[in-house]
Amino acid sequence: MKALTFFLFILISSPLIAKGYDVFGVGFYDVKFDGSETNKAIDFRYERRFDISLLEIGPESYNFFDLKPFAGFETTSDSASYFLVGVYLEDNVGTLITGDSSNFIFTPSLGFGYYEDGNGKKLGNNIEFRTTLEISYQLKNKNRIGLSFGHISNANIAEKNPGVEVLSLSFQKAY
Repeated sequence: MKALTFFLFILISSPLIAKGYDVFGVGFYDVKFDGSETNKAIDFRYERRFDISLLEIGPESYNFFDLKPFAGFETTSDSASYFLVGVYLEDNVGTLITGDSSNFIFTPSLGFGYYEDGNGKKLGNNIEFRTTLEISYQLKNKNRIGLSFGHISNANIAEKNPGVEVLSLSFQKAY
């Protein structure tokens, strides 16, 4: 309940923050590439990414090491739900690889939150952590289209820790 209260506070107070992205995603929940048994479902995701730096690491001329906050939730077609908060980094892929700017953006993120399994996969605990790697393409109007791969698990804080992988496509609306 505290996570939900915090999440609602962030959404209500967000007009005070000038820039960021609303991320709307849909994807495959419990993706397995090794052919093992899965509990397949459709994953629906919303995140609000705030363009404010919590911690700046590295040279001022290069902002890759700016940790920025996000808040969000996920729900599945199996009625599982996950409310989370976390941090993310952003970097222009062209700048990262060749030094020349491109429209491709690399966004790794780390979050934690409250998970209810509903009729979905039992992840072993209500406290779960999520790591995600995302590549997105920035359009002329600053909106983005992205592809991400994430992992949700309880990081072995519970006896059972099956984890789940999520592969999703997103539309990211600049605000």
